[in-house]
Amino acid sequence: MRISALPNIYRNVKRWTEIISVLSRYGLADWLSHSNIDFIKDQLTDRDGEALARLTREARIRMALTDLGPTFIKLGQLLSTRPDVVGVPLANELKQLRANVPADSFEEVKRLVETELGQPLEELFAEFDSVPIASASIGQVHRATLLTGEEVVVKVQHVRIEHKIHEDLDVIAGLATLAERIPDFQPYRPSATTAEMSRTLRRELDFGREERNLQQFVNLFAHDPMIRVPRPVSELCTPKVLTMEFLSGVTLEEPQRLIAAGIDSEQVARRGAEAYLKMIFSHGFYHADPHPGNFVLLPGGVIGLLDFGSVGRLDERLREDISDLLAAIVQNDVAMLVSMVKRIGNVPPSLNESQLSSDVADFVGQYSNQSLSRFDLSGALNDMVEIIHRYHITLPAQVGLLIKVLVTLEGTTKLLAPQFSLMEVMQPFYRKLLLRRLSPRRQLQKFRRLYLELEQLAEILPRRLIEILDQVQAGKFDIHLDHRGFGPSVNRLVLGLLSSAMFVGSSLMLSAQTPPHLGGLLNLLFVPEYWTAQWSISRLSVLGLTGCSVSILIGLRLMLAIAKSGHLDRKE
Repeated sequence: MRISALPNIYRNVKRWTEIISVLSRYGLADWLSHSNIDFIKDQLTDRDGEALARLTREARIRMALTDLGPTFIKLGQLLSTRPDVVGVPLANELKQLRANVPADSFEEVKRLVETELGQPLEELFAEFDSVPIASASIGQVHRATLLTGEEVVVKVQHVRIEHKIHEDLDVIAGLATLAERIPDFQPYRPSATTAEMSRTLRRELDFGREERNLQQFVNLFAHDPMIRVPRPVSELCTPKVLTMEFLSGVTLEEPQRLIAAGIDSEQVARRGAEAYLKMIFSHGFYHADPHPGNFVLLPGGVIGLLDFGSVGRLDERLREDISDLLAAIVQNDVAMLVSMVKRIGNVPPSLNESQLSSDVADFVGQYSNQSLSRFDLSGALNDMVEIIHRYHITLPAQVGLLIKVLVTLEGTTKLLAPQFSLMEVMQPFYRKLLLRRLSPRRQLQKFRRLYLELEQLAEILPRRLIEILDQVQAGKFDIHLDHRGFGPSVNRLVLGLLSSAMFVGSSLMLSAQTPPHLGGLLNLLFVPEYWTAQWSISRLSVLGLTGCSVSILIGLRLMLAIAKSGHLDRKE
């Protein structure tokens, strides 16, 4: 850990103590779960009295994050979008995280709103409900009525939550730095992953971003009468206060009410799925939290979208790669699927490509017989991510988020219509994307980009070659080699040589009967001379015997290390 991080540790020492206490408690529960003594397992319990050691490891992690508070809950929710990093079982468990944050008092809310908007509450709203309709990690939501009579909702940031989150993020950064030094955590890239999550969380603290997202989606669906996005009231929005139109309807969390109202659930599911796929594959800008509570069915079958704090963005190249990846899964193309995984993801140097191809072939064989109308997209994506996680391949954050969105979207549509197939709806969008890729306009854009890159190369290459030739002529041209994994091999070689030299030297001391002798040492320990004479050990050199024993132990240790690494007889 850097010295510059010490002031942060000192400043947040109380929070560090709380976090380490919670992590130690759940870590002890994890250790107890491997014991075979039942009464010990029941010693650590949660708030409801359930034994922690009897829960799954993933459940214990979720509960630890819940106990650590809103910041860790939010980070857990973000990690649920990265099954390639944490694995599918843990990502699915983290999806259950819900922040049960107590609401701020109405006096605190009123004071913050008036401070942010610069006017008394009575001059801003005709009515303002003092009881919030929801309270989440970062803010709480109140219903209100504008002076014009329009019904709105006001999202207000929790008091002092910004300071709390920044404090926790400093602690998390310190924990990630420590985790980097533990080999078991290194494949998860703790520092890079937490830095990425921290950037996302800090952005969510700015309600101005959500306001801009709302306005962009309002413009996006301006000509679609069947999709509705709440319009932000910009004059009543600040980084800590967000005022938007209130959409009154039935959420998709209440399918029985939809059935009772005589609404065609399959048509609603298809319309919502088409809207999402249009956002993803046509615009590259999409609502990233499609769980049932964020869909509201309005009169006339219009679908309303809620909560735009989390959005995803995909550039044109990434959209094409993802569509190729999905097409390879459906078309059972093993070679293309392996190629796309390596192209999209960050591949480790030690990747076993033949084993990866074998696992992908098994995966393709499992889903090859499914028709489009019955294709299990969620299962296919989860299994694919499990393979990617197994080989320590890291996907871009945008891809991890998109996979989570597609899996959640399919679950939401199947809640409305169990026989609905998201993959079947996706086919026309893939064809449109393919036609757009082959269009003259798209080809012209690619040619223009290639021309600019070649022009830049032609401008830089001669100068670089001249610099290299000048360095060669002056004798200053250096080549730096990175010997990966060379250090442990050198250490073993040196230790083996030292062990051999010690054994040879100790053997010479034994043969020369170099004093002190073992017999004298045993006499000091009051061992009868009869026993030393019986075994003919009285003239053995103590130093020689010790050196031989130590060298043999070192040799055995080296053999165990080589056998454990599996590098003794392996052919490269």
